[in-house]
Amino acid sequence: MRKLRIFLGYTTLILIAISMLYPFFAMVNLSFADDNAIFAEAGKLIHTNLTLQNYKNVFTELPLRRYFFNSLVVALIATAGQVLFAALAGYAFARLKFPFRNGLFLIILITMLVPPQVNIIPLFFLMREMHLIDTYQALILPAMFGGLGVFLMRQYFLGFPKDLEESARIDGCNLFQSFFKIALPLALPTIATLAIFTFVMTWNSFMWPLIVTNSEGMRTLPVGLAIYKGSFREITLWGELLACSVICTIPVIGVFLLGKKYFINDILQGGVKE
Repeated sequence: MRKLRIFLGYTTLILIAISMLYPFFAMVNLSFADDNAIFAEAGKLIHTNLTLQNYKNVFTELPLRRYFFNSLVVALIATAGQVLFAALAGYAFARLKFPFRNGLFLIILITMLVPPQVNIIPLFFLMREMHLIDTYQALILPAMFGGLGVFLMRQYFLGFPKDLEESARIDGCNLFQSFFKIALPLALPTIATLAIFTFVMTWNSFMWPLIVTNSEGMRTLPVGLAIYKGSFREITLWGELLACSVICTIPVIGVFLLGKKYFINDILQGGVKE
């Protein structure tokens, strides 16, 4: 009976994995086919007449390199800022005692319940008053702060062994030294998890970059591709759009593969009770 349950469990997981991987595989495969083949052979799993023309076209017809550079700069800086500020705030809420600590943390938790769309209008007016419209600062600053990161880091530091901090204090470390030299390196699994989430959300962000950017040189990949799809054409070039979509997914997959080990360790640590 136990073997049957294991077999059914693995079979279910395999079927779920196939259902999730098939659209991605189809996107990659169709990105190498011309538009006629995409619709003429829609039912085929693998197209045989493959071509690189779609990828050549998107690099010649679109400022794709600029879009990619903008998205990469915004996502990397926003992720680094989010990790740093969330770690500092989470450590303070978990280990330090100061007035209104619980009340301030409650306010941060409440901000997680507010839909991001609600903040767009006040954020836009704030950026306009600071003369940051159509700049990297407007794209990066709102993504560097968030309640989820503070919550995750606080939960980790609540379980951080106090003996390590006390030993560091005896050795002459001050608060910042014990944080950067001891607490932060040991928090790598949680940091990797937060970094992956932040990078993916920032990379895929569409609404805020669409509103806060005006010039083509400041557009990110999602905005640039949406405008390209909605441009005045008689037909939609699906092969080129699929090629752009494949290019967009490469950094996300790369970031996940880099942080996969720490991400899995964080999940395992969260599921183990001492």
